[in-house]
Amino acid sequence: MRSGLLAVVALLAITGCVSAVPPPAPRASAAQARVVATALKYVGAPYARGGTSPSGFDCSGFVMFVYGKNGITLPHNAEAQYRLGSPVKRGSLQPGDVVFFDRLGHSGIYIGDARFVHATKPGDVVKVSHLDEDWYRRRWVGGRRLL
Repeated sequence: MRSGLLAVVALLAITGCVSAVPPPAPRASAAQARVVATALKYVGAPYARGGTSPSGFDCSGFVMFVYGKNGITLPHNAEAQYRLGSPVKRGSLQPGDVVFFDRLGHSGIYIGDARFVHATKPGDVVKVSHLDEDWYRRRWVGGRRLL
């Protein structure tokens, strides 16, 4: 009986009557949700080179601050942050993962739906950007899971 059912499913798959259903996206853990909520709380904070506080952040200072607010100590350097945790491919990112760009010259915190929050550049503010924006897509380095 079981082998007959498997044969029917195989036949339906071959003829195209059964579509491949991707697995559901994993739900964010409580820790991941806290990191994302903390990061989003500071959208609009000014950029400051070397900054590590809401009065002014640089990219790695922002990541360090947000994780620090959630009990995780990180260095204030994107390249050093990239050495931590586990590597994550772009298609496997989860909220709270740290994303890196531009030969490890820039970082941010992934929030889901191909979006991340980051301290951008002098004269700008902490904001949400999309991984598919040309600059970020072309300069993608990788992601790291720290939670």
